[in-house]
Amino acid sequence: AYENEMLQMLGVWQQGDFSGVLLGRYELLWATGILALFAYLIADQLTILGLGETVSVNLGLNRTAILWLGLIIVALITSLVVVTVGNIPFIGLVVPNIISRLMGDKLRQSLPAVALLGASLVLLCDIVGRVIVFPFEIPVSTVFGVMGTVLFLWLLLRKPAHAV
Repeated sequence: AYENEMLQMLGVWQQGDFSGVLLGRYELLWATGILALFAYLIADQLTILGLGETVSVNLGLNRTAILWLGLIIVALITSLVVVTVGNIPFIGLVVPNIISRLMGDKLRQSLPAVALLGASLVLLCDIVGRVIVFPFEIPVSTVFGVMGTVLFLWLLLRKPAHAV
């Protein structure tokens, strides 16, 4: 029993739930804000990188350096959020695809919208999880998992607007 309490206090059992994020547990998220700002600063280079190896090299981009820098930033942001909050399924699949369909692939323009929509959907799922079986709480990961599955299937099965 003592081991389980210690593991819970260390956040090992954190499953995409905000109830365990207390003072002393959320400070790492400040680093994600700094990393996200840095990702925003190199967003144009990441957009060019997404055009392919030939195009990015012909435009004078140091492909390997930008690729590794982008991967390191994304890995650090993801790991810091997962350590603090836990795993929230489908958020990395659904939100960027919705914004990409609405705004296109230009990362500098779409990155703030991705952050805003992602935060809004997580907040909505947290509120639903707290209200649906009040006074108990359903974890955000469960609510977003259900909603994310529906949204992801809708994105997959929806026909493009130009298709006949």
